[in-house]
Amino acid sequence: MKKLIIYTDGGSRGNPGPAAIGVVVCNEKLQPIKKYSEFLGEATNNEAEYQAVIFAMEKIKALFGKKIAKNSEVEIRSDSEFLVKQIKGEYKVLDPKIQILFLKAWNLRLDFKRIKLKFIRREKNQQADELVNEALDMQVKSRKLF
Repeated sequence: MKKLIIYTDGGSRGNPGPAAIGVVVCNEKLQPIKKYSEFLGEATNNEAEYQAVIFAMEKIKALFGKKIAKNSEVEIRSDSEFLVKQIKGEYKVLDPKIQILFLKAWNLRLDFKRIKLKFIRREKNQQADELVNEALDMQVKSRKLF
């Protein structure tokens, strides 16, 4: 494994409102290896975006082990310019809830050889976006059953 490319997305319906994440782990040829979606509960869009990045880094360590993670290059692609610029230090982190998530993401970066965050347009993040919407739709359906 030379490099992993991970597409992440987080979304909230209502902001804050029901929120979910979507993560697509790809090899260097952009072939999907794993896909994940998860309902978060109540959160803002920005909180969900951070949760997606945190989930992705934790999942990579769990999938491949800490030793491989420590020697891996990972590129995380997100359509959240806000998140990418905050983690790169270009924007200040003022919100106390985001500060906690920022620190968690920042510390997780230390477990890898290299983590690069890249902002991408929403159109290039469709798979992760679809996973977010699937998780949110599933939650709505499960509520209707009870």
